[in-house]
Amino acid sequence: RQDVPIFLMGLGTVQATFTVGIYSQVDGKLQDVFFKEGQHVKKGDVLAKIDPRLFQAALDQAKAKKAQDEATLVGYQKDLNRFQALGLKGFETQQNLDQQQAKVDTMKATILADDAAIETAQTQFDYTDIRAPSDGRMGVRLIDPGNVVHANDQNSIAVLVQAQPAAVLFTLPARTLDDVRAAQKRGTVEVEAYDRDNRHLISKGILATIDNVIDQTTASYKLKATFKNEDEKLWPGEFVNARLLVDTETNVVVVPDAAVQRGPKGLFIWTITANNTAMPKPIKAGQSVGGMTIVTQGIADGDRVITGGQYKLRNGVRVNESSDVPPADGES
Repeated sequence: RQDVPIFLMGLGTVQATFTVGIYSQVDGKLQDVFFKEGQHVKKGDVLAKIDPRLFQAALDQAKAKKAQDEATLVGYQKDLNRFQALGLKGFETQQNLDQQQAKVDTMKATILADDAAIETAQTQFDYTDIRAPSDGRMGVRLIDPGNVVHANDQNSIAVLVQAQPAAVLFTLPARTLDDVRAAQKRGTVEVEAYDRDNRHLISKGILATIDNVIDQTTASYKLKATFKNEDEKLWPGEFVNARLLVDTETNVVVVPDAAVQRGPKGLFIWTITANNTAMPKPIKAGQSVGGMTIVTQGIADGDRVITGGQYKLRNGVRVNESSDVPPADGES
């Protein structure tokens, strides 16, 4: 007897948390590239630089235009003050006062437009530094320095991938949905990622979400599990086997898979009596996990069962125990 974890298996693919193409947001010559292929970068690191001279000139021009308009506003404001003083003494018409006030207001609006032009020019200038939008690992560089790049280019300079944490998107048969949802209600659901051969454990994570629809063409649904992936063993795009823990059968009787036989009347197991003779017993079996099958009815804890050479047996024949594993059929 032992506790047996019940797993559901599904084939999945590893997905990065972020996959971002690095593009230029302005037109110009790619002057420098500061990252190395495969390098880890931090959010905000400068990855590349566009020739900034034209954008610096546009920024300086916008600042100069604002300074010019501010000087003009000062002159208009002084004239308005003089007109107002003369108007109080009756030496200036209201029409001239209104016209001068309009000039002052127009110039103030022009200065607000200058501020917007400066902000636009500053943004364009800042775009000449191409920065990392998030932490991650850089991919292969696709454009070399010296080439002219455009904001509407289809090809990126490189691709930034953040795989810490990573996600695994996998599918399960629709009939398992109730079991998974029940496990999710009980608490955190553990998910293990194994390699494509389903032999080596790569990483452990938790179930993040269940897709909200069932694919009727395949009678399956999608799930996403997240993994810290601190050692980066999960690589984006990699195929893995996801093993989801839905329940744990406690204190159940288990036998090696090799002991379970199928006959005309169903499943049975060859057992060894106290007299060392073989006797078949019909059983009811549950799931098979890790090479062991759960037996819900038919044998008891401590019964001796035969795991090899069953093709030689008949009811009541005397048997000898052996620690050697017998060869499979067709082998010598």
